[in-house]
Amino acid sequence: MAPSTKISLPRQQRRLLQPLQSPKHKRVTAVPPAGLLQELFGDALPPKQRRASDETLAARTRMRLGTDSIATPIVSGTTHWFKSSEDLIAFKEGRRHSQYGRYSNPTVKVLEDKISALERAEATLVTSSGMNAIVATLLALVPPGGHVVTTTDCYSEARAFISDRLSKMGIKSTFIDLDNIELLEDVLEKDDVTLFYADSPTNPLLKCVDIKLVAELCHRKGTLVCIDSTLASPINQKPLTLGADIVLHSATKYMAGHHDVIAGCVSGSEVLISKIRAWHHDLGGAISPNAAYMIIRGLKTMALRVEAHNRTALEMACLLEGHPKIERVHYPGLESNPWHQIAKRQMTGYGGVVSFEVKSDLRGTMRFVDALEIPLIATSLGGCESLVQQPAEKPLAALHRRISTSTSTTTSQAAAARGGLNNSSSFFGAMFVVDDMLREGAEPSSRLLGRAEDDLVFDLVWMARRYRLSKMVASPDTKNLLVLEYDAYIWH
Repeated sequence: MAPSTKISLPRQQRRLLQPLQSPKHKRVTAVPPAGLLQELFGDALPPKQRRASDETLAARTRMRLGTDSIATPIVSGTTHWFKSSEDLIAFKEGRRHSQYGRYSNPTVKVLEDKISALERAEATLVTSSGMNAIVATLLALVPPGGHVVTTTDCYSEARAFISDRLSKMGIKSTFIDLDNIELLEDVLEKDDVTLFYADSPTNPLLKCVDIKLVAELCHRKGTLVCIDSTLASPINQKPLTLGADIVLHSATKYMAGHHDVIAGCVSGSEVLISKIRAWHHDLGGAISPNAAYMIIRGLKTMALRVEAHNRTALEMACLLEGHPKIERVHYPGLESNPWHQIAKRQMTGYGGVVSFEVKSDLRGTMRFVDALEIPLIATSLGGCESLVQQPAEKPLAALHRRISTSTSTTTSQAAAARGGLNNSSSFFGAMFVVDDMLREGAEPSSRLLGRAEDDLVFDLVWMARRYRLSKMVASPDTKNLLVLEYDAYIWH
């Protein structure tokens, strides 16, 4: 038998091969959590565990759905079988989820749980659109003979539904101006108000509801408070923590974030959401599992996208505020804005929408829109593409007149002011993407600016080229109030 040959190994490898009982093998004794904390901090114990960040909640809050997949599975089945008659009874008693896709779906449930975590809500209902969420909420919470108080500049489709549809159901509606919050106190004192409904920030003038104050005033009289927080997103504002009872979103916007999903959601207590869910089942506004998955994926990057929206929209607002061709800028992030203090108290960021009034007329605004090269003419916000909607006259003045005549507390001054913004433009802003050429120090030229026709167009188109302003959308209520939404990524 050949003599054994001793194999020479590097020192570190030899140490790894030492038996565990060897004194040369350095063993690390597991320290129990309490002992480890004592070792790390001594007598000064660390603070109590904080709630997970929004980024973590959006990325990690999930349901396993019987699989170890990191990505949430898309459960596309429309019906689910019961294991036994006892299982059926459990469903009837509400101890297990529905067997039919119009009532619930495992993938949609994951999305609802994520939004609940972000909004600090007990429950969430995801619907087929933001408008479906609004309608289901109003029908569920305001019975015939009830009374809704809302604002003159709430979402136009919601305003039309409240004034035209609910009135036929024997529901009274009152429209107030946010500039005159005392009017809300008067209405609450004189009438039995069922629900206060408002957008915050509003679209497009970005007025902010003092949610804490409004909730205190309403709750004294037993009135529910519903806030549409679409323009803020759950990252910038959490109305439920400020006292609101219900928070709504068009999930199409910041939540999905890519202009490829239509959806809505409503969050609140289990009791209120159960009532809304019952109406939702009758209305049939179920979202598909595929759409729910796409929103789940969008939520994972929402905090990063909204952070960029906030930063670049504020920069845009500051640039516009100092421009000689701009008459007024509407953005709650500006210290000069009348809503800044309210926004500062209740928001962590001011959103990607910037409105401004141009020292021009309708034709001048149209020339500005037509001179832009990057944005597409389209409507929305919160996504990644550059969009612009050219201002156009729409028959909303008649809607304002109908509201004024059908309610006793609508301020005609507010309606007149909204209809008279003929020299204004609004950027519903999101994010700037710095152009590589300009980062290298090149100057903008008329050749790159397209059909710029005056100083304002030249300067603003230069900014659009420099920062790649993502969206410009016209307000439906005014002739030349523009909305500009910037795309959602910054390239370095």
